Amino acid sequence: MSATPMSAMPNSAMPSRRAVVLGAAGAGIAAALPATGAYAAGGGGGVPAGTPPVLLTEQASRRLLVLDPRRRVWDPAADPSVVRWQFSPLGDPRYKDLRPDESWVYPCEAKVRVHRRRTYVLTTASFGFVAVVEHPSGRRYWGAALGPGDDLFNPHSAEILPDGNVAVACSTGALVRLYAASLGPRATRYAEARLKGAHGLHWDGAREVLWAVGDDELVSYAVGGTAGRPTLTRTYGVGLPVGTPGRTPGGHDLFPVAGRPGRLWVTTNAAVFQYEVSSGAFRQDFAGAEDISRKSVKAVGDDPRTGQVVTTVPESGLDETWWTTTVSVHRPESGYKLVNGGIYKARWWLPR
Repeated sequence: MSATPMSAMPNSAMPSRRAVVLGAAGAGIAAALPATGAYAAGGGGGVPAGTPPVLLTEQASRRLLVLDPRRRVWDPAADPSVVRWQFSPLGDPRYKDLRPDESWVYPCEAKVRVHRRRTYVLTTASFGFVAVVEHPSGRRYWGAALGPGDDLFNPHSAEILPDGNVAVACSTGALVRLYAASLGPRATRYAEARLKGAHGLHWDGAREVLWAVGDDELVSYAVGGTAGRPTLTRTYGVGLPVGTPGRTPGGHDLFPVAGRPGRLWVTTNAAVFQYEVSSGAFRQDFAGAEDISRKSVKAVGDDPRTGQVVTTVPESGLDETWWTTTVSVHRPESGYKLVNGGIYKARWWLPR
């Protein structure tokens, strides 16, 4: 744990090993159509009634999208009505100090949370951008730029805690940070813990611990101190199931199982599991496991109302090897297609 100030972070040029994605996101996008409560849809085109909208990290156009679940093919350029909400900090004065031209490259996380009766979208981007964005206004609750352009930290996920502070998992930096975001939208104070390949985060309200997944293990942290001066203390760790012999398991996504409280979705380079907290075991006894569990799943989550599970897996032939244009849906098997897309993660729009 440390309390190193943000000013101590390096701020070098953007790495050359990744090309900047040139998108048509537009300036300062933060638009909405219906209100959050009106998002439940489905019932047409083979889509089960009550199917929630889909939240995407869309890297080709450098934006977040919430899309109509009733349409199996999304083509926002031809039919803008498929977009329920969208966000990009590019050109938005509320995020100017985070230098999004440099830091908002490859948005890699989007999750919806409710905090003190307000709906927020938590997002990160690989070149350093982290923010908690109010929905639907796009207003900034909190944000930071973790070494924009130097690829040192690579924030890969974020989570908001009950006190309003925000945790960030930084994969290249091999650390988990807990920012005192409750102090304001530009707060820089943080506590820190090391975790090799930190990729996913989840706040467990029932046990009051912060879960994190890294390259080799799933760990939990106790949060102490005060909201203004938080601390992180590791309390538990379990090794991830071994995948390919001689390689790290490569933990990636971490998300609560909505339909089975007390379980966590965990994806690795090789497979998808549900971690049962009470027994400390990784399970593959969930319905649809034979289709859901496969290599390189970047995101997974279930809708407790319909039982549908959403996943994303890279497809070949796109500009980046980790992109896809397809959102897979399981139970029953179906999917969505984003025309000219570069999707990384997809999640059901389920404010919680």
